[in-house]
Amino acid sequence: MLDIVGKRYWYFALSLLVIVPGLIAMGVHWAQKGEPFSLSIEFTGGTVLELKFDKPQTFRSDEVAGILSQFGMSPTDVSVQPSGNDTLVIRTKEIDNATKVQIEDALRARYGNFTEQSAESVGPAIGAEVTQRASIAVAIAALGILLYITWAFRHVPQPFRYGVAAIIAMVHDVLVVLGSASIFGLLFGWEVDSLFLTALLTVIGFSVHDTIVVFDRIRENMARMRGVRFEDVVNHSILQTLDRSINTQLTVLFTLAALILFGGVTVRHFVLTLFIGILSGSYSSIFNASPILVVWENHEVGKFFGRLFGRRSEATV
Repeated sequence: MLDIVGKRYWYFALSLLVIVPGLIAMGVHWAQKGEPFSLSIEFTGGTVLELKFDKPQTFRSDEVAGILSQFGMSPTDVSVQPSGNDTLVIRTKEIDNATKVQIEDALRARYGNFTEQSAESVGPAIGAEVTQRASIAVAIAALGILLYITWAFRHVPQPFRYGVAAIIAMVHDVLVVLGSASIFGLLFGWEVDSLFLTALLTVIGFSVHDTIVVFDRIRENMARMRGVRFEDVVNHSILQTLDRSINTQLTVLFTLAALILFGGVTVRHFVLTLFIGILSGSYSSIFNASPILVVWENHEVGKFFGRLFGRRSEATV
C-alpha cells in the first residue's frame, strides 16, 4: 500500500521548494518597485486601448512603444499586448483625450486604419479599493471555512484541527499562485489585474473543496476502523479518495490546458493562473492537508522544538 503519510516530510519539503522561489521573487519585486508584483492599470491607474486593425499584420512591441515615446512615455509606462494578428491592447499611464487622439493618429499612420474596440481610464484609487475588498473577501472566506469545517466535524476529536489544516493548505495554494505571478512578472512582464483576483478566489474554492472530501472520508473511517492508528486511518482515507481527486482535477486541468494553448491572448494569464492554482490545490489536498492532521495528532512540532532546545541546552552546559 502506498504510504503517503509516512513520507509526509518529503511532501512538505517539496512544497517549500515550490513556494520559496516565489517568495524570493516577491522580495526582489518589492526591492525594485516597492510592490511584490507587476500591477496593471486597474491598481496603479492608467489607460487601456484595444484597437482592431483592418489589415492583419505583425506588431512589434518595441516599435509600438517607440511610437508612444513621442508623447513623453518611457518603456516602463507602456505595455503592448498583440491579440491575434489584427488587434493591439495597449496599456499606458493615464492620458487625456487629446493625447489619446494624437496617439491613435500616429498608430494609424504606421499600421493603417483600425476600429477602437474600447478605451478605458482607471484611477489608482479604484485599484486600491479593489485590493482592499479582495483582501477582506479572502479573510472572510478563510474565517467562514474555519468555522464551517469545525462545525461539520464536531463529532470527531479535535474538530478545530481540521479547519486549521484546511486553511494551511489553502494558504499554501495562495502562496504558490502569488509566487508564480511575481516570477512571471519578473521574467515576462506579466501584470496582476482584477482577473487575477478572480482566479485566486476560484483556486481557494477548489482547494478547500477537495480537502473537505478527504477529511470527510477520514471522519467515516475513524468510526469504522476503531483501534487503528490515526496515521493509518488517514493514509487509508487518502488512498480511497485518490482516484476521485485525480480524475476530477485532471478533467479541469485538461480543459484549462486547451484554453491556454488555443484560447485568446486576453484570457491566457487568467487561465494559466487557474491552472497553476488548481494543480497546487490538487497536490495540497492530498499531500499536505491530511498529513498536517497526523503531525498535529502526534505532537511532532512540539517534539521537534523540544529536541532542538534540548540540544542547545546541552551545548550550553
